[in-house]
Amino acid sequence: MIKFVKGVLLFLFGLTLVGCGGGDENFDSLLGWDVEKKAFDEFVISQAKGLDVPGLSIGVINDGELVHRLNYGFADLSEQQPVDDQTIFEGASISKPVFAYFVMHFVEEGKLDLDRPLYQYLVHKDLQNQDWARKITARLILSHQSGLPNWRENEPNQALHFIFEPGTDYGYSGEAYQYLAEVLREIEKTDWPGLERLFQQKVAQPLGMEHTVFIQNAYTRSNKATPYDENSERVNWEENYWFLKNDSIFVAPASIHSEPGDFSKWMIALMKEEGLSETSYADLLARQVEIPDSPVEAFYTLGFVNLAVPGFDIFMHTGNNEGFTSYFLLDKKEKWGYVLFTNSEYGEDLGLILLLYLFAGPKIKIAFALMGILSLGILVGLVYGIYRLIKFAMA
Repeated sequence: MIKFVKGVLLFLFGLTLVGCGGGDENFDSLLGWDVEKKAFDEFVISQAKGLDVPGLSIGVINDGELVHRLNYGFADLSEQQPVDDQTIFEGASISKPVFAYFVMHFVEEGKLDLDRPLYQYLVHKDLQNQDWARKITARLILSHQSGLPNWRENEPNQALHFIFEPGTDYGYSGEAYQYLAEVLREIEKTDWPGLERLFQQKVAQPLGMEHTVFIQNAYTRSNKATPYDENSERVNWEENYWFLKNDSIFVAPASIHSEPGDFSKWMIALMKEEGLSETSYADLLARQVEIPDSPVEAFYTLGFVNLAVPGFDIFMHTGNNEGFTSYFLLDKKEKWGYVLFTNSEYGEDLGLILLLYLFAGPKIKIAFALMGILSLGILVGLVYGIYRLIKFAMA
């Protein structure tokens, strides 16, 4: 149905938009319609103000190129320091797909087998007496089928244990991702800074990502935005448990720091299937497990959420660390996408609002009229479903 509606809309608007827009003042919506950059910026700013977002930075990709960049608000409210192209944000869980891409380099080098039990590389010290630990593989970890909880801090007595037998269910787990990072560290006989150097060598440098790191350096620390909570109050990160626990550690599921100019280079590499072999991309993006009870049909690949929307090839992820939220979405077939970073708790909400806007641009109202009540319900239902999926799958 969606594919049919898309085709009808493209045909009808192809007739009405001939000769409209184009050039450097516009970019394309997902449906290929013109979006005026000025109107888009005004829309984003109005929504950000409505959500009381202190600062944000967004990049839009068309045809495998970054075509628009918007910075808004303040990296630090008390200092009235504006967000600019150098402002660094925590990406939180959008670390996961980047880490999965990193892992595939080890697979290509023959150092890691996706389906070999990880205890054969490194026995997890907290799981060594649990039989199910012998069933965990890199594939199960990257697709959230390890059976481990998200974070042990949320469990009784903060004890790491299995929620289900590995490979039998879906369960979002940062702990599992970190175990895989420890395996990579063991394979290379290195430490956390050494693993960061390998990330730079294998991923960041080849893609031209100059300021994207899992372990902060002097540049990211000096240019990093200040985090703010849901009330736009400064998060006291100097005494924050998670910051103190994870600072100077390669936290595979959550510690990436970046900005849209850098992050978009990785997204574009995915669109063009650069940096990895065709076989590796097939493994990376293949659907591994359906996300249960999802309001829209969705699957987890190795690191990505893949939305089963006919006519599109959508991969996405969101992120939420205290005081920072992020969102990226790309259509691989169309080589189209966007990435959003904020120093706010409302970046995921804003990212979803942008999805609706960027689906068709300001002509979305006309699209609604053409689609009619039924098709409008499908689109709105899809967007609402994605919202519910984000809350469900990445809690």
